[in-house]
Amino acid sequence: MKLKSERSGLAGEILIPASKSHTIRAVSFSGMAEGKSVLRNPLIASDTISCINSIKEFGAVIEQDKDLVITGTRGLINPECKKIDVGNSGTTLRILTALAALAPHPITFDGDESIRKRPMIHLLSALENLGAEIDSTDNKCPFVIKGPLKGGKTVVNGISSQFVTALLIACPLAKHDTEIYVENLHEKPYLEMTIDWLKKQSIEFENKGLDWFKITGGQKYKAFDLPIPADFSSATFSLCAAAITGSEILIKGLDFTDHQGDKEVFKHIEKMGAQIKHTSDGVLVRGDNLKGIEIDMNATPDALPALAVAGCFAEGKTSLLNVAQARLKECDRISCMATELRKMKAEVEELEDGLIIKKSELAGTNVCGYNDHRMVMALTIAGIASKGETFVDSAESVNITYPSFVKDMQNLGAKIELID
Repeated sequence: MKLKSERSGLAGEILIPASKSHTIRAVSFSGMAEGKSVLRNPLIASDTISCINSIKEFGAVIEQDKDLVITGTRGLINPECKKIDVGNSGTTLRILTALAALAPHPITFDGDESIRKRPMIHLLSALENLGAEIDSTDNKCPFVIKGPLKGGKTVVNGISSQFVTALLIACPLAKHDTEIYVENLHEKPYLEMTIDWLKKQSIEFENKGLDWFKITGGQKYKAFDLPIPADFSSATFSLCAAAITGSEILIKGLDFTDHQGDKEVFKHIEKMGAQIKHTSDGVLVRGDNLKGIEIDMNATPDALPALAVAGCFAEGKTSLLNVAQARLKECDRISCMATELRKMKAEVEELEDGLIIKKSELAGTNVCGYNDHRMVMALTIAGIASKGETFVDSAESVNITYPSFVKDMQNLGAKIELID
């Protein structure tokens, strides 16, 4: 399917859906806990469904309505669990790989074409140091992992914070204590989010910043009843859409005390010239004359596609830097955004670790979404501020994290529609 968009103004309010990152962590913790947990208002989308189905394979019992009720496995993994298919979910792949290392029997991991390209060597190597056995031809899916995870000392490269998150979630359930030395850490807010979950679980651990952790072994996770916070990554698209169209909207449901990294995008857009006002009802965003700025994107790689679009409508030059890990997502978002924005007549320079974008008069055309939800949504909002009509393929990929994207944007007045 394709998403068609054309120039339009926005107005009204939008309620942001629940966080994918929080939902997957909540499903993982509750799935390995003892007792029955209630996850209130979780995100139900392709990525989180992949995690739910995978945790079911581990042996958790899940009842799904508006909320998720999960009866955990008490830290044990069903011996009948032989294979896990994570679909398109990289977060599920990394976290459940580490948890699967607790099982004394082999479990095969696989996913879609995109997942088979995602690097796993840093996590798999770290798990081998802790007792896991790995059978893999290229350290990517498909691979087989077998435990049990014993504990000990390991080093992990944090080029993706998910590698570190996975270890922090699995190691409390290992038999012995674990020391983790972290090198080259990126995306720090996501790791801080994981640490928040460990603290909610009263897990015993020591740390020196985010570079060294010592985790006590033989611990257990406990059941909980908690709401899932709204997703700042999803909010990025309506925020940037308002900014580039000079519109005023109210964004509701966000908790700015949460550790999600993409809340910084509000500061970036404000620095570019949009008016941001925090009220008791939500965040009032008013687009204005944007100006280009330099942004260190290391903590917020998921925002690169949307901010690249914003840069096209900002006076001067916008530099998105220090985000080489964006090449390791569902697609190479640095190269792909440069390619597709150029099709729309944008002036874009591709760097090894980012993009430089100059203000451009965008023109609608046919562009590729690469089956990447954030690419599709970013190029669609580019279309609502461009001349002519924009057609973005692989539109169905928005269901990975934001199934209500089209409806939400239409409710704001965006001229967007799904077409075959």
